[in-house]
Amino acid sequence: MPGDESRPCYLASEPFAPNEDLEVTDKYTGAVAARVPLVDAAVVERAIAAAGEAAAPMRRMKAYERQAVLEHCIARFRERFEELAALLCVEAGKPIRDARGEVARLIDTFRIAAEAAVRLGGEVLPLDISPRGAGHRGMWKQVPVGPCALISPFNFPLNLAAHKVAPAIAAGCPFVLKPASLTPLGAMIIGETLAETDLPRGAFSILPCRHGDAERLVTDDRMKLLSFTGSPEVGWKLKAKAGMKHVVLELGGNAACIVDADADIEDCLDRVMFGAFYQSGQSCISVQRLIVHERIYEAFRNRLIERTRALVSGDPKDEDTFIGPIIADAEADRIESWIREAVEQGARLLCGGNRSGRIIEATVLEDVPDEAAASCREVFGPVVNLERFSEFEGALRRVNDSRYGIQAGVFTRDIHKAMQAWDELEVGGVLINEVPAWRIDHMPYGGVKESGIGREGVPWAIEHMTEPRMLVVRDRT
Repeated sequence: MPGDESRPCYLASEPFAPNEDLEVTDKYTGAVAARVPLVDAAVVERAIAAAGEAAAPMRRMKAYERQAVLEHCIARFRERFEELAALLCVEAGKPIRDARGEVARLIDTFRIAAEAAVRLGGEVLPLDISPRGAGHRGMWKQVPVGPCALISPFNFPLNLAAHKVAPAIAAGCPFVLKPASLTPLGAMIIGETLAETDLPRGAFSILPCRHGDAERLVTDDRMKLLSFTGSPEVGWKLKAKAGMKHVVLELGGNAACIVDADADIEDCLDRVMFGAFYQSGQSCISVQRLIVHERIYEAFRNRLIERTRALVSGDPKDEDTFIGPIIADAEADRIESWIREAVEQGARLLCGGNRSGRIIEATVLEDVPDEAAASCREVFGPVVNLERFSEFEGALRRVNDSRYGIQAGVFTRDIHKAMQAWDELEVGGVLINEVPAWRIDHMPYGGVKESGIGREGVPWAIEHMTEPRMLVVRDRT
């Protein structure tokens, strides 16, 4: 990726470059890697108006036309695969192997949306369930809700934007996307690609802007849906301001993983290394709490320390790097302080905890007090807490003893315990013999409690972006 290049944003389907006020840095070196516009509230207003004007043309697009737009994106993303991976490596500090994985998921997400675009339908609904319904026929179909306000986070700049953009296109909804200011470049390339298609004018705008200038996206009643991915502190405040529109929130977590006595330790650790430390733990479903049966605890603990110490930290452009930089100095400061606080409150630091610039070593803490931030809040960094359990029911209670609930993992060979976990864990998804950080892009994904409302995953996002419209026909005799 060339250094210090300029890219436009997109207003009403057209490239737009009123300034170069937003500097995007290489998260490893700190150097300015690119410049993009930073728009104001007046531009956001223009985007909202354009989306409103595009609602009818988008609604009238044929299913095969929407599919063709998505298929064009798939083809272009494949052509630009390595370019996109390199861009992620720079703007997000994502290790290059992880970056390639995200580009593959971007393509998957658009592919799933392309398939879904031609499967929107409805059904015949029998009305003669009582004498009142005799002589009436019923049917319903899905119709787009209209303009959507989409706000995406920094940690998956391509795929989490795609989880909002691709379903909106498949559903026939115009949209305004606000990407994270720390990582806007992936969204700009999505816009560049959409600008090559036959979407109606105004069907999309992609606008980096300050939070205050983006507030109109949340409060304006012309926007019919708000989809936000980010922190609970911000998300719930936005919901309170959203008025009558549909709201989907994908928020934070402190995901837990139970490792029962019959688990294969090495197999489990293979997954935990990924689940806890993938992209430096900067994921809302990163494994933060490991709850391990007392019978295997010592063996598991020793191997966890050994394998964590072997993880390579450094330049994300290096193929061997597993732990790259934290997104910003302030976030690295916070994570470092939470590790220190946990130890001061009685936790044991088993390995890691050191910092070099924005890189924090993969860290294992043991017996972190419940009130410590590293336990009860979302670390969003390469930190995992280890504790033991004796009874499976107690482990389930420990998982549920959280303000969050997106996904949970359970490693067990006992089908009855697996079903019990599915029944009792207060989360959006239970993964058996897998870590909660695992996700496929068509499954329903989302949380309960403070972790959000609604579900993403392409078919489920489309459900939110459409609504049923009923037709009743009375037979004339």
